[in-house]
Amino acid sequence: MSAWLDAVQGIDAFEDLPLAPHLVAGFEAEARERPLGPLRFYTPTFRAYESEELKGCGRRAFPAFSITGGACALNCDHCQAAILRPMIPATNPEALDRQVRQMVEERDLGGFLLSGGSNRRNEVPYERYYPVIERLKRDFPKLRIAAHAALIDERRARLMEASGVDVAMVDVIGAEETIRDVYHLERPVADYEATLAALTATRMEVVPHIIIGLHYGRMLGEMKALEMVASVPIAALVLVVVMPFYAPHDKPFATPSPEEIAEVFLAARRRIRHAPVQLGCARPAGAHKMQTDAYAVMAGFDGIAYPASGIVSLARAIGRPVLQEHACCAVALDGLSGRRACAA
Repeated sequence: MSAWLDAVQGIDAFEDLPLAPHLVAGFEAEARERPLGPLRFYTPTFRAYESEELKGCGRRAFPAFSITGGACALNCDHCQAAILRPMIPATNPEALDRQVRQMVEERDLGGFLLSGGSNRRNEVPYERYYPVIERLKRDFPKLRIAAHAALIDERRARLMEASGVDVAMVDVIGAEETIRDVYHLERPVADYEATLAALTATRMEVVPHIIIGLHYGRMLGEMKALEMVASVPIAALVLVVVMPFYAPHDKPFATPSPEEIAEVFLAARRRIRHAPVQLGCARPAGAHKMQTDAYAVMAGFDGIAYPASGIVSLARAIGRPVLQEHACCAVALDGLSGRRACAA
């Protein structure tokens, strides 16, 4: 039995949790070749979060705004626009400007995420919001602003950059079957490669997201997506896991097993050597989340959003220092190079 497996089984939360011994041993062997660094836990104020291991350590707020409210023309099978519903509606530029300024005045606003539903070409119409972003960045230069870019060309990427957006986030899909069947979109994988090229040609920090199991819970295109991301100068990679309960009843999703997910984690750490790799907000809950998070810790991920119970203890048990950030894992990247975080 590996030392890590002994450490896991010594944590109460993991006492009855099945972890694959061959995966744990593989991650442990990888760590001997490539020592693991500090691990950051991200707890942005998108939703309430607190555990016995992580408490609030400040009043920094990082809300998410949707410029389309809960509407999305694509209505992709994996999401059904559900990801937009918890966001704060800002369906006109004046509403965004008013709400952000009010939050700056009333609380210690660190920044915000700008998102929205896509049109039928997987584009989000941000253009009329850019003058507001310019004014907000002029008046509050410390604000960190992230935007879900969706598919974008070079001209619109430059407009986003010029407005003052700090971080551009984009889902990367590596299989045309998934683009067509899940996203209901007739665009090739090459358009995602072109989007990465357009964004990485700007000064924005580019943070691609890969959704593991996006093709109805099957592994299809994840390795191609990793290949695409590995070829460009990104600021970080965020991996998330498809959450099947959003799916329509007539198109059910399987839940990818934690072992399948762990294989993608291992491939990501081997392929992405030039940027942090993070586990983002979305993934199935319960014991599945505990297993997934445990594999991310052992795979050497640099950050995990909303960690499961026991994960802080696991990180410490295998010798990883831990810190906490009250911001989106795609935005608090400068913390990886020394910005003060909250000791966890």
